[in-house]
Amino acid sequence: MKRKKTKNPGNVRARPDFYAQQAKKEHFPARSVYKLKEIQKKHNLIRPGQVVLDLGCAPGSWLLYAAETAGESGRVIGVDLKTVDMDLPANVCVFQADINEMAPEVWQIIDQGVDAVLSDMAPSTTGRKDVDAVRSHQLCEMALYIADRALRPGGGFVCKIFQGPDFKAFCDAVRDRFEMMKIFKPASCRKDSREIYVIGKGRKQEETDGRTQ
Repeated sequence: MKRKKTKNPGNVRARPDFYAQQAKKEHFPARSVYKLKEIQKKHNLIRPGQVVLDLGCAPGSWLLYAAETAGESGRVIGVDLKTVDMDLPANVCVFQADINEMAPEVWQIIDQGVDAVLSDMAPSTTGRKDVDAVRSHQLCEMALYIADRALRPGGGFVCKIFQGPDFKAFCDAVRDRFEMMKIFKPASCRKDSREIYVIGKGRKQEETDGRTQ
C-alpha cells in the first residue's frame, strides 16, 4: 500500500495569513496594524488633533494608522532602532534611536507633552520563555517611564508585553497611574503568541509615579 505524500508545511509564520494579506491590500507594511485597530475600536485611545508617541514604530503600520486617526491637525512621533523605510504622512516624524539612549533633541520634542503613548516593542527572542519575558518587561518599564515623563493628564497608554513573573507587577504599576487599566489580546494576534496588551486610560493628574517636574 502506497503512503500518501504529505506536503511540508514549512514555516507557518512565513506563510501569509488573512491579516497579512489584508495588510498588503490596504497598503500597510505589517499585519500588526489590525491589533491597534482593534485596540482603538474598543478603547478609543487616539482622538483627532492629538499628539501620539509610537515606541518601536518600525516598520510603520502603527504610525500610518495613528496618523490617520489623529488626522491632519494631530501629530505622530515615532522612535525605533530600525529605520522606517516608507513614505510618511506630513503629520509624522520618526527618530532612529534607542529608547534607552535618546538624544536631547528627541526628548525636547517628547517633553512638550503627548496624549497617547503606544508601545509595540518586543525583544529579540531567544526561545527561552523566561528570558524573553524578562526582556519584554524591561522594554515595558522603559515605555512606562517615558509615559510618566511625557503623557498629559487624561492621556492613554498601550503596551505589548510577554506574560511572565513580572506581568502582575507591571499591570499594578499601570493601574496606579491611570483611572482605568485593562488587559486585552486582539483577535489578530497569532494563536501561538504569548503577547498581550496592557492598556491605561485616563492618566491621573496627581504625581503618583514619583516623577519630578
